[in-house]
Amino acid sequence: MTRQLTHVQVIDPWLAKPVDGIGRMSGMGTDMSGFLEYRAPQDGREAAWYTAHDLDSLNDIRNYDAFGCLFGVRNYANFRPLAACRGLPADASAAVSARFAQLTEWYGEDGFHGITWITWAEVKAVDWDEPAEKPDKRLHQYRQTPNGLRMTGKSSWSRAFAEAVGLERGEDREWPEGSEWLVGDTLYRSVTIRRRDAVTETGEWQPVWKAMEALAAQHGDDNVRLVVWFDD
Repeated sequence: MTRQLTHVQVIDPWLAKPVDGIGRMSGMGTDMSGFLEYRAPQDGREAAWYTAHDLDSLNDIRNYDAFGCLFGVRNYANFRPLAACRGLPADASAAVSARFAQLTEWYGEDGFHGITWITWAEVKAVDWDEPAEKPDKRLHQYRQTPNGLRMTGKSSWSRAFAEAVGLERGEDREWPEGSEWLVGDTLYRSVTIRRRDAVTETGEWQPVWKAMEALAAQHGDDNVRLVVWFDD
């Protein structure tokens, strides 16, 4: 039996298009930048932080589920973020400090946001089976195939769905986990995802984790961190 659905927000379809599994205004999106740092003594001086890798060389994929799970940015999946809004570390490495000074000069303080950091010790302690706190704000969409249901995407906007359930433009509803609705040949379902669904074992974050693990083997888990920021 088909049940009733979970969460959708109706927005103006002329201003939005599905990108990265969400509906958002054309030309807008959020990207992540950052650096891996390690802390170590050098030349007999007290331990300080140094830059090891530019994040772009390890992971340049726009993945909002991961952004939300890890850092609370574009958190449509409703995770409890692991490391949100901590700001730029006061003891950031010279390269990171210089990069921020450059970005501020070019774009102003409003040119980037979500500045934060996370250590390898914290990453190692993550329970990747932990579910999000509420169902995904984007309804998951499926189509029937000869091999069963196949997920085709996530969306904050569907004219057909809105008309089927009587949603008005601008109306925001939440629906219980597991609710679903068949509209034409598309099944819309409310789903709560886990951390491992957002940051997969074989996905784009693995090069980052491997690099941090290698640094930690030399410098210690608490002496390796990832510093990130976001721009729209």
